[in-house]
Amino acid sequence: MTAPDELPDDVAELKAIIRTQQDQNARLEALVASFKKALFGAKSEKIDPAQYELELEDIETAIAQVEAEIDADERTAPVRPPKPRQTNRGSLPKHLERVEVVIAPDLSCACGAERHVIGEDVSERLDIIPAQFRVIVTRRPKYACRSCEGGITQAPAPAHIIAGGMPTEATLAHVLVSKYADHLPLYRQAQIYSRQGIDLDRSTLASWVGRAAFELTPVYDALLANLKRSNKLFMDETVAPVLDPGRKKTKTGYFWALARDDRPWGGEDPPGVAFTYAPGRSGQYAADILKSFTGTLQVDGYAGYNRLFKRQGNAIRLAYCWAHARRKLFEVAKSGKATPIADAGIAQIQELYQICLLYTSDAADE
Repeated sequence: MTAPDELPDDVAELKAIIRTQQDQNARLEALVASFKKALFGAKSEKIDPAQYELELEDIETAIAQVEAEIDADERTAPVRPPKPRQTNRGSLPKHLERVEVVIAPDLSCACGAERHVIGEDVSERLDIIPAQFRVIVTRRPKYACRSCEGGITQAPAPAHIIAGGMPTEATLAHVLVSKYADHLPLYRQAQIYSRQGIDLDRSTLASWVGRAAFELTPVYDALLANLKRSNKLFMDETVAPVLDPGRKKTKTGYFWALARDDRPWGGEDPPGVAFTYAPGRSGQYAADILKSFTGTLQVDGYAGYNRLFKRQGNAIRLAYCWAHARRKLFEVAKSGKATPIADAGIAQIQELYQICLLYTSDAADE
């Protein structure tokens, strides 16, 4: 609210200020109510976690918009006591390029002398340069000898993933990361490019992705082989909706993750994970992925992994997840059936967790 001594004397203008503030307050109260509902609403009112984040974003954006509107209006701007200026030096990553802009005042003093520097205030702001498109022009001049006329020489053309094609390898990498890491469909990428006057069909981008995937297959195979040389791995599967054009809907596929992370106990092998797509959840897919692997495999309680015991010589030993076991014991304890046994099991797992924490902390100190 504006300070009393700064309020206008005109009644109509005062009424306008009050109406403006009432409207802003009503909008803020509605947004706060929506915010509380999203955070603390009943389960039946809650939404998918991904949609939940989107809803919070919209609410927070709307609140910031109203607050900016209040601050911009001199009649309704809140009166705040002056606060010391806060700088954000050090909060932005040091590897980012720094572009320094010096804003100097007039150096001439009223007395006729020239002012000298006694200090400075420094602030940092994050700047983003929108994606820049450029054209790499490769010239391969032809040379000949005038003395002997022994023929023409020319440097060979460098090899490209798409021979004679338009994209550079950096362009292919950008399309792949945008599609698979940022979940940006190819048709949306094509729309982004069209705003720069670059007309590319979705089918063209799809062809690029397919050819790049072919070239990356040896890298994936090498990663999978490297993981399977370890003596302990983790495996889990997660659903992946897949388009089913014939039925005009999606079907359920699965990504099987094979992972290694020896950092908690100071292992020398680097962390890594390889994803393999399969149309189902049968344990046979796990067996196929794990061919040539021998060692300990950490899994959840899914019975599909039991077929791994049928291997000749029992080359794989299954290590089940304590978190899943604890969850089952917790459900039994909560139901009231065999509660003492379940409570004893939970207590033992808790002691095991404490030992693991001490071990990992000691390994980190070393």
